[in-house]
Amino acid sequence: MRRILRARRRALAVSAPQAAALAAAALPTALLGRFAVVGGYHALGAEMDPAPLIARLAEHGALTALPAAAPDAPLVFRLVRPGDVPAPDAFGIPSPPPQAPEAAPDLLIAPLLGFDAAGGRLGQGGGHYDRTIAAIRAVKPLFVLGLAFAGQEVAHLDMEPHDQRLDAILTETGYREVRKDF
Repeated sequence: MRRILRARRRALAVSAPQAAALAAAALPTALLGRFAVVGGYHALGAEMDPAPLIARLAEHGALTALPAAAPDAPLVFRLVRPGDVPAPDAFGIPSPPPQAPEAAPDLLIAPLLGFDAAGGRLGQGGGHYDRTIAAIRAVKPLFVLGLAFAGQEVAHLDMEPHDQRLDAILTETGYREVRKDF
């Protein structure tokens, strides 16, 4: 399924280059100013770029934190500060430098390969986001927003007990909160 969804996402990224800006504009104004720290990600390949969404949230006072990954561990989010030079994490992904302050997000923007109407999320398969979401939710409230192309929706995703559901989905066609009792 991941192979199929990666190909689908690549095609969607080519056919809708303005999708990230449309998605950012679709975020409800009621959510602006609600979150102190927004956890984003560095878009890889055909992932929807969260930069327009992060910029919109930052305009309303949110601080931005980006992840650094280590094998088999939750992601560590560090604040993005002007002048910081990104450093590659354990997987070579540009991340804030190790000396940047750590910050646990209130809003986590999650990349994905596929999602369903019940808030199921299919990621790359490494479990980083599931571990991270569970770790943060164990100590504080966390709102998890899946950022994707509308065409990444699937009818149903089988969820394992460790899989963490999304609270909402944001696509180029709009925003929707999802139920958690499926």
